Amino acid sequence: MASPTANPNVLRFVDETAARLHPDKVVWIDGSEKEAKWISDTLVADGTFVPLNKEKFPNCFWSVSDPSDVARVEDRTFICSRSQEDAGPTNNWCEPREMFKRLSSLMESCMRGRTMYVVPYLMGPDGSPYSRVGFELTDSLYVVANMRIMARIGEVALKNLPNNSNEFVRGIHSIGNLDPEHRYICHFPEYQTIVSFNSNYGGNALQGKKCFALRIASTLARRQNWLAEHMLILGITNPKGEKQYFCAAFPSACGKTNLAMLIPPEGYKKAGWKIETVGDDIAWLNFGSDGRLWAINPEAGFFGVAPGTSYKTNPNAMDTIKSNTIFTNTALDLDTMCPWWEGLGEPPPHLKDWMNREWSPASKTKAAHANSRFTAPARQCPCIDPEWESPRGVPISAIIFGGRRARTAPLVYEARSWRHGTFVGVTMASETTAAATGKVGELRRDPMAMLPFIGYHAGDYFQHWLNMGQHGGDKMPRIFHVNWFRQDETGKFLWPGFGENIRVLEWIFNRINGTAGARESALGLQPRMEDLNVAGLGLTQKATDELFAIYLEDWAEELESQENFLKKIGTKLPGDIWMEHYGLRQRLGIIA
Repeated sequence: MASPTANPNVLRFVDETAARLHPDKVVWIDGSEKEAKWISDTLVADGTFVPLNKEKFPNCFWSVSDPSDVARVEDRTFICSRSQEDAGPTNNWCEPREMFKRLSSLMESCMRGRTMYVVPYLMGPDGSPYSRVGFELTDSLYVVANMRIMARIGEVALKNLPNNSNEFVRGIHSIGNLDPEHRYICHFPEYQTIVSFNSNYGGNALQGKKCFALRIASTLARRQNWLAEHMLILGITNPKGEKQYFCAAFPSACGKTNLAMLIPPEGYKKAGWKIETVGDDIAWLNFGSDGRLWAINPEAGFFGVAPGTSYKTNPNAMDTIKSNTIFTNTALDLDTMCPWWEGLGEPPPHLKDWMNREWSPASKTKAAHANSRFTAPARQCPCIDPEWESPRGVPISAIIFGGRRARTAPLVYEARSWRHGTFVGVTMASETTAAATGKVGELRRDPMAMLPFIGYHAGDYFQHWLNMGQHGGDKMPRIFHVNWFRQDETGKFLWPGFGENIRVLEWIFNRINGTAGARESALGLQPRMEDLNVAGLGLTQKATDELFAIYLEDWAEELESQENFLKKIGTKLPGDIWMEHYGLRQRLGIIA
């Protein structure tokens, strides 16, 4: 097949890869609708895709993966920087030449008998100076189908790459034989290269997602003075028609997608409040000509967790996935040919589970895998922001951090400065739920919700955040911390969450425009009762007080946990972060 590009660097990369992996043929992906139909028809014919109900889920497909290949594999994920110190204590490291040698041996001729698809893809809006181009060479047509949704692929990517440019991310992916013992997800920052082998799962195989958009992009961002972050982007409009854009970073199981697509309660909707989605997972933040941070969503789709998503929890997501969507490892209702998962109500009587077995409500296992996914085009989201594909991005007024904390963290507080806000992000933590591996209630540190995705030394990453603040000065976004999950002594949530979270967003909005007050606390600036609208929630005074209480015994444990984590970062932990930690100790009166 003739190449659609004359770029010698791209052609060399494709030819050299084909010479090593020996595919039977090479097919260039152009991103056309005609090609999309051929892809889905081929996947249906080989049994990878099952077509869903054409009336209820037009152009949607159901698929299952190998049972050993259902999630990201952090223990098989490597940062292959030349220096081990550059990878830091939070990443698995391997010397690049050693890893290239290991992969070369494992992958020799691995595409023999298969087709190698060349997928040019664009991360970010067409024509944006902040967008980046990548190439994924893969033997998985399933990956191609998903990449078509998650990124802008084919001709649009080639159009955004100058003819002689060498500034693109090189990606090689092969299903291999799905051997989990030889599964590798490898990143080579100095070479802008990604190699993934023996996995066909989204986060491992869709290289534009976590591999490029966070791990490789974070290293580019450090060199080029921008930020690549695991953050949603939303637009919020008040009744006066004023609009602000916020980014937010939460660990898993903390309501990130629900916040990105929040539907305000009826009273707020009638008053004129509106939430619109720019992105649900990743933000690239660059300095604009006005000196502010502007964000783009580098992705074109949503790769969402299905279980727990419903019309009760996230109606916008449910409407988004009604067409042109791939469902992976959910259950399948055999009577209606519709996808099903736990959280949608009573299970239908005749299901196939995620392992392709007959399943009934009497079965003792769950029908859908806990990490089952939908891959859906972002453009279909009913609340998609009109600026979501703007080449310049959207201006960010606030960055929100948050975790799941039963007692320690109050409902909301504002950082005093960018440095203090960076410390708040660095020390962010969340308690595990039953859906996560490990002990329920176990505290896990997850700085900026980026711990598995920082492509270099975490201490250098924290310093980069501080440097960005020095560069942007007083034009940097304000930083806040939220906790929707505070509980009373019986374990009941004190805050209703979901759509009611707009009440907290309203306070943040008004703090930025100077119309909301706050009081000083040891943690930062917290709303006074008159600053936060809680009307109609039925909160008792005790519950309200509890939402904002700071208990010294809890914070004594928290500070010890913080200190232990910060020490693990080593000598590269910025002194400013230690100063903020000791400042918090002094304000709380808890001196080690």
